Amino acid sequence: MSTPSICIIVVSGSHERLQMAAMLASVGAVSGNEVNVFLSMNSLQYFAKGADIAAPAEGSFGELMAVKNVPPFKSLFEQAVELGDAKIYPCSMALDVMGLAEDALEPWLGEPMGLTKFLSMAQDAQVWSF
Repeated sequence: MSTPSICIIVVSGSHERLQMAAMLASVGAVSGNEVNVFLSMNSLQYFAKGADIAAPAEGSFGELMAVKNVPPFKSLFEQAVELGDAKIYPCSMALDVMGLAEDALEPWLGEPMGLTKFLSMAQDAQVWSF
């Protein structure tokens, strides 16, 4: 029996939601699942090369994660790509809106993709949204 693929849509820019999406991607990937992540809207800004901005916390748990040295969400996403079968796709529409070129993004991200294509990939997968 094959493991189902996991598709994760990330549009939030909050620390807690980015962290949970990254944990799901990394644990899913190292557990042998195919993982596909779609980064769009408020999440995409954190994946520009050299982006050193902190994602705002939604509440006290996000603030607590910062002081407890929880592994950063960006590192977890990168580990999902390097250690498992994860691919992370930036949203082509969001790139256009933000005026970002593909080469301005982290090198471990995949080719930009539109939502229609991503939803086609997600047709028979577990789908999570953050």
